[in-house]
Amino acid sequence: MSYVGPEMQPPRPPRRFSGGPLTVTLAALVPTCLAGWLIYEATSGPGGSEPPRTLPSSSRSAQGSSSDKASPSASEKDDDKGDKGHGKASGEPSSTKPPKSSSRPAASGPLKGKVVVIDPGHNPGNGKHTAEINRLVNIGTHSKECDTTGTSTNHGYTEAQFTLDVSHRMRTLLEKQGATVKFTQDGDRPWGPCVDERARIGNNAHADAVVSVHADGSAAGNRGFHVILPASVKSGAADTSKIVVPSRALGERVAGKFLSATGSAPSNYIGDGTGLDVRKDLGGLNLSTVPKVFIECGNMRDAKDEALLTSGTWRQKAAQGISDGIVSFLRG
Repeated sequence: MSYVGPEMQPPRPPRRFSGGPLTVTLAALVPTCLAGWLIYEATSGPGGSEPPRTLPSSSRSAQGSSSDKASPSASEKDDDKGDKGHGKASGEPSSTKPPKSSSRPAASGPLKGKVVVIDPGHNPGNGKHTAEINRLVNIGTHSKECDTTGTSTNHGYTEAQFTLDVSHRMRTLLEKQGATVKFTQDGDRPWGPCVDERARIGNNAHADAVVSVHADGSAAGNRGFHVILPASVKSGAADTSKIVVPSRALGERVAGKFLSATGSAPSNYIGDGTGLDVRKDLGGLNLSTVPKVFIECGNMRDAKDEALLTSGTWRQKAAQGISDGIVSFLRG
């Protein structure tokens, strides 16, 4: 309460007080009450019967308002770093090598018991092993190079870096749904694998779905994503007759969810605006015996698409869209 001094009080007749039992009693009670109040203050809060007190707003501001706004996660900080410099090597987020794809037990979830194989296109080491990746392998219809180096943006952010980053994000999302996720490569081998081996990895895993992650290297002005579906092929070791229909269903789900998650338009140079393209010259599709599609997430050689592909925030959306498509396909 506020105190008003004697000069503000109206004159009153003097009162006489005599020491007596009441005075003694009050004198004894004051220290006892003060001690009790101090004990209450020390014990009340999160561990006491009273709810914890919050600092006044001015005090919270002085403390940095840590309770008002959550700090960004480590992945968000890395994404922010990755957005600067449009994918230059110095601007890429640092990351520790993730555990091997097959070492994680599947969590419970709607995809429990489902096996998804993610095929990150190319390999960061392919450029140092040109002799190995240039050797020919049989893809059923003809022979083709084992693999290629992939493309890159005009500022040096490589397709192999992009595909691994998106694939890691997809793995996290799919494992949370209960899926068992396997990679064809995780930057854990010096080069490759060849396209025929990539197909075998999915086949041997008896995968319920396989998605090969890529980014295109077309001319500037060509923009957007497209999903590549297997054509009907029966030649040599290639026989796609059993996977054409389910692969199209997978591809349509992936294309639709990718568009929703990223807001990116379907390709303006492939697929006639559908975002879908059918091909019979890709060994990864020709030799697959399980539902499989490729997705070209954008054109690395176009400045506007480059701005998306080098953004960690956008790559998370891309991973979400592809994963949502896989989940939709597997859940029917």
